[in-house]
Amino acid sequence: MSESPVTMSLVGDVALLEIDDGKVNALTPALLGDLWGALDAAEAEAGAVVLAGRPGVFCAGLDLNVMRTGGRAAMELLHKGTETFLRLAEFPKPVVASCTGHALAAGAVLLLCSDIRICSAGDFKIGLNEVAIGIALPELVVELARARLSPRHFTAACNTAQVYSPAEATDAGFLDRAGSADATGDAVQAAAELARRLDAAAFAKTRQATCRGLADTIIRNAAALMEARRARPASA
Repeated sequence: MSESPVTMSLVGDVALLEIDDGKVNALTPALLGDLWGALDAAEAEAGAVVLAGRPGVFCAGLDLNVMRTGGRAAMELLHKGTETFLRLAEFPKPVVASCTGHALAAGAVLLLCSDIRICSAGDFKIGLNEVAIGIALPELVVELARARLSPRHFTAACNTAQVYSPAEATDAGFLDRAGSADATGDAVQAAAELARRLDAAAFAKTRQATCRGLADTIIRNAAALMEARRARPASA
């Protein structure tokens, strides 16, 4: 059995989830399944979560080998990815992203799902480039971008697939801090401070309130996906 690309370790009260597939950290069905399992463990065992990538690459997005084939496999991967984004956005404990490198498409969405985003020093590309590669942004992603990005950058980031440097991404709203010499260490420290400072029950309840609109959005998305699936031939 191959080793999972998602590992979890506890650093005090912080669950450090690291994604490293040895390549570009493309989100495959298997990787997303492993991430869900790690989030389950983190929810049960930790007071906050850090999501980190591999050196030079945070996440390159959904697996394009699957997405470009189209049909049921692509639809199911998109649906599973969307559910994962909602899971992170609604997570009942603070989530801090350690952006260790390039974060494109779904990788940038993972940043939008996090409470605090800290980026390593480097010449990295960050952005929602889906429209440039032939993929329409799901409604949930648009709503996440509307909530997290600067209004000055919302249209360029979503409609024109603008890709940003870390400094530009901080101005746009994808990141909170760029140029860290140790992004993961800084993220763990930030997550630990949130876990100490915030009341866990109050945070979880407030999270539900602030994310209620996102939950409604994914329900609409799920209904649309099911309708599209029923409309396809059985062989699709």
